[in-house]
Amino acid sequence: MNIPDITNEQTLKEFLDEAADKYNQPDFIENDPISIPHLFSKKQDIEITGFWAAVLAWGNRTTIIKKCKELVELMDGDPHNFILSHEESDLKAFLSFKHRTFNATDTLYFIHFFKYFYQKHTSLEEAFTQNFTPEMPHVEQALKDFHELFFSLKEYPERTRKHIATPARKSACKRINMFLRWMVRKDTKGVDFGIWSKINPSQLICPCDVHVERVARKLNLLERKQMNWQTALELTQNLRKFNAQDPVKYDFALFGLGVDHKM
Repeated sequence: MNIPDITNEQTLKEFLDEAADKYNQPDFIENDPISIPHLFSKKQDIEITGFWAAVLAWGNRTTIIKKCKELVELMDGDPHNFILSHEESDLKAFLSFKHRTFNATDTLYFIHFFKYFYQKHTSLEEAFTQNFTPEMPHVEQALKDFHELFFSLKEYPERTRKHIATPARKSACKRINMFLRWMVRKDTKGVDFGIWSKINPSQLICPCDVHVERVARKLNLLERKQMNWQTALELTQNLRKFNAQDPVKYDFALFGLGVDHKM
């Protein structure tokens, strides 16, 4: 599927709809980090492994999936139960876990936070929707609130902050936005889970990785030069012109086209 030079808005919508339908298919799952939460049916397992897979999603996708499966094995293939019932001695196995700059210190804090949170709550959705309302235009407040909560524990390591993005630092928040797409978007194709209900798909922000950004610029969906939170908002606002209720479905189109066409 070639990427043409398109100036007509209706033609661009038709092109993106076709591309979204092509890439938003069950066979997308196998080679994507979303394959990790798809190993599970229990809501909490999907949340825990989905969040971790999204956070670790940089670099080669084969390596990302391999490292995520390693984490699942370390949690005895039963993430939620492990988080709630593990003993201190069970954590020794995680000391050798590493993916790029994500190391054992970060891993152990993630486990610590999850245990703290799931002892009090049934779903990670509650961590994102503390002050969130359906009237808000997008998820900026949800991401800020989650970041503050995630690092509200006294024992948090300062180094782990670099792994959890927030709009407060002007980050485009690619990985967290991708995780929210997985949890929130109601997907008839069976790729995204749609297991959360307090955030509307219309409020999601498009995850902006290098593939998405490159294709978006090629299609004149982006004008801002620097990739940051405002740029992610700009892209999503332009995508809303084509589908106001489900703008991030075009993440599949932009990402898929970017992978297929290195340009």
